[in-house]
Amino acid sequence: MKRLIDEQRIHETVDRLAKQVAAEYEGRPLTILGVLTGSIVLLSDLIRRIDLPLRVGLIQASSYRGRTTTAGELTIIDDLLPDIAERDVLLVDDIFDTGHTMQALLQAVAKHEPRSVHSLVLLWKEGRQTVEMSPDYFGFRIPDEFVVGYGLDYDDDYRHLPYIAVLEPNDMET
Repeated sequence: MKRLIDEQRIHETVDRLAKQVAAEYEGRPLTILGVLTGSIVLLSDLIRRIDLPLRVGLIQASSYRGRTTTAGELTIIDDLLPDIAERDVLLVDDIFDTGHTMQALLQAVAKHEPRSVHSLVLLWKEGRQTVEMSPDYFGFRIPDEFVVGYGLDYDDDYRHLPYIAVLEPNDMET
């Protein structure tokens, strides 16, 4: 595999994103919702850098199964959401690809009547967007390649890597 974004650049970018979020929500309590499972590493690093009163919750969205590198049917499970009615909510995900997952998640969260809902992603894959929306905050724009690391996986592997790497075909062989 080929390294795309090293650990240091990721940490600097998470610091930048945390400062942007803290400035945006200054003086207001915030609920941060991490999208399982890819956002866990980002969520963990981000919440420790935001100096605001905040709650943390989780929502699950999945469209990739096993060894596939193309999206299938999207499933959203919101059983782990805290009470977000009348609260400012920041939805945190690992990657913005076509935008369908983020759009569906924002609609699912809106049904719980929060005061506001915004989105933050670490990666924005260029050339893949098929919806009329963009994340409110993002870390990096990346090429249209299958990436792993820093929470992103292939067949539930590689999430532990502290950097982002492009997965090459020989990395996907058994």
